[in-house]
Amino acid sequence: MQLIFMGPPGAGKGTQAQLLATLWKIPHISTGDILRACVVAKTTLGQKAQAYMDAGDLVPDQLLMDIVQERMNQPDATAGWILDGFPRTVPQAAFFDTLLCDVGGGKSGKDCDLRAVNLDVPDNILVTRLLSRGRQDDNEQTIRRRLQVYREQTEPLIEFYRDRQQLVAVDGDRSMEEVTAQLQQALSVDS
Repeated sequence: MQLIFMGPPGAGKGTQAQLLATLWKIPHISTGDILRACVVAKTTLGQKAQAYMDAGDLVPDQLLMDIVQERMNQPDATAGWILDGFPRTVPQAAFFDTLLCDVGGGKSGKDCDLRAVNLDVPDNILVTRLLSRGRQDDNEQTIRRRLQVYREQTEPLIEFYRDRQQLVAVDGDRSMEEVTAQLQQALSVDS
């Protein structure tokens, strides 16, 4: 199973991805977690990424693509994975399609098992959720900027994957258990 979890910041992508990855015994690959670990470790990549993250902007494509490519080549990713936080733009999705083709022995992304799961949650709920997390980079101004960036740069992915008949839409404005159950049902039918 190859899943991309999409949705605005605070939609519950990370939580749901962790739950399902544990349940299905496949890795949860979170670019946000990888980036935060790089920032804490003060790696070169982390220092570059921190300036973008602090401003509420997306980390540039090339930095993310390098991280994802390295992670996808690790042995535990051969049986399947849940990717959280990548791709975030249509150019990243096109790159990812090429990467899947390389890793998957010549199959393109639209010919493989890939499903893009979109968790949809209203903005007012997202702001409340994000403020309650208490992360240093989660203040209301930064959150609203991140939501604006999401709408401008990431929402086009919904159409990208819908056009390829790979999109699974889920109402993320429910309890964690209800969203998990909805995801399990939708993905067992579609996979």
